[in-house]
Amino acid sequence: MIPLAWEELQALALGRLEGAPADGIVRRIHDDSREARPGDLFVALNTGVRFVDQAQTLGAATLVPDDQEAALATLASLVRGRSDAQVVAVVGSVGKTTTKDVLAALCGAVTPTVAADASRNNELGLPLTVLGLEPETRVLVAEMGMRGLGQIAELCAIARPHVAVVSSIGPEHLELVGTVERVAEANAEAIVALPPGGIAVVPADVPELQPHLHRDDIDIRRFDRAGISGEGHEWTFPLPGGDITLTLPFTARHMAENTLAALTAYDALGLSLAQAQHGASAIELSRWRGEEAPLPGGGIVVNDAYNANPTSMRAALVDLAARAGGRRRVAILGEMAELGAAAPGYHEDVGALLDELGIELVIAIGDGARP
Repeated sequence: MIPLAWEELQALALGRLEGAPADGIVRRIHDDSREARPGDLFVALNTGVRFVDQAQTLGAATLVPDDQEAALATLASLVRGRSDAQVVAVVGSVGKTTTKDVLAALCGAVTPTVAADASRNNELGLPLTVLGLEPETRVLVAEMGMRGLGQIAELCAIARPHVAVVSSIGPEHLELVGTVERVAEANAEAIVALPPGGIAVVPADVPELQPHLHRDDIDIRRFDRAGISGEGHEWTFPLPGGDITLTLPFTARHMAENTLAALTAYDALGLSLAQAQHGASAIELSRWRGEEAPLPGGGIVVNDAYNANPTSMRAALVDLAARAGGRRRVAILGEMAELGAAAPGYHEDVGALLDELGIELVIAIGDGARP
């Protein structure tokens, strides 16, 4: 982290601040008491207040904030203001974390890069990501999630992105925002937040985004998912300067589509496409995204269980059918939540897809999954 003076933190009056470092400098701020060490500031979030003594015993300073969201936002804004890194905000209905993981690997292979851990993309996770900025960091890849209008705008006020990547737009959180058009509006807050000269990376096939792409003081780069070709681990991607072929550590087409979004952002940052394979070889996806585990007798389990909405469910089932080869296919599916009044219809659509794909056995969990 970019170091902060203890006196600065005291002046912020964010809550109960204890245990000044011996040299008066805080070099890392985080929320995991198990990793506490001298020079750290452990911020007690939620039930973390129970572990303040543990963090102090390990040599860290501690903060029990009066308002945890406001405290993290203030600390992260302070650190962000002292960094000249290029900040990328990754938003979208599905594929955010995979796009972030791929972009982080691509950038990290060629320049000092900090990226969000797993899916830390909310009002707590985003500031903790920003607090990872180091003096030498050149690129920060931040993920931003939303559950309603205004939330991504608040996260952008902290991170101040130069590049906004919209991975996709589809039905999500409809119980809260109402329509797919409002989903697009909420995610487009990252585009609104861009400074003049900023770059918006958006899918070419999402008409709901068009009303939000009217700024003439930013560079808008569209990626065409239909232009991807390949199979297995080798995929060819269309970019403004020409096609590029990469060998990836996964085979699913929807993962390749996320890779195109990341590649377009990587290219927009001016980083070397000639070294993209080096970064692609280092991709490590966050947990529960298409993880594959072998079974005795030649079967496999695909664990794609992090979250579900109609778009991600379709992608996972199409991928299951493709991976299965001649093997029997079993789909264990959870309920898709927060879809509001349209939920039964979306579940029925998944049922029709299961029929179309010929999935032999379906186990559906949750009352909402009955359709």
